[in-house]
Amino acid sequence: MSYKLMRVAVFFDLPTNTKTERKAAAQFRKFLLDDGFDMLQYSIYTRLCPNRDVAEKHMMRIKRHAPDSGSVRLLYLTEHQFTHMHVIVGEKTAQERSVPAGQLAFF
Repeated sequence: MSYKLMRVAVFFDLPTNTKTERKAAAQFRKFLLDDGFDMLQYSIYTRLCPNRDVAEKHMMRIKRHAPDSGSVRLLYLTEHQFTHMHVIVGEKTAQERSVPAGQLAFF
C-alpha cells in the first residue's frame, strides 16, 4: 500500500427548522468529530488520511451517517492542494497550523 497523504473535505448544508432536523444535524457533526474530522468552518470538516483507500473508507462511513435531508458533499484533496489553500479573510485554524505538510502519525 502506498502512502500519499489525502484530505477528505465534507461540506454540508442541513435543515434546522424543526427540533428533529436540529438533532439530526447535531448528531452528524458529532459523528464527524468522533470519526477524526476537524472543523475547518461551521459546515466544512476535514480529515487527514494516509491514502485514497482510507479516504474512501471514511466516505462510506459518511454515507451511512448522513441525514436524510439537506446537502452533504465530499471532496478528496491531496495534502499539497490543501496546504496551498489561500485564506482571504481571517487566519488558518489551529488544526491547519499544527499539522505541517508531510506529517502524519501512525498508531
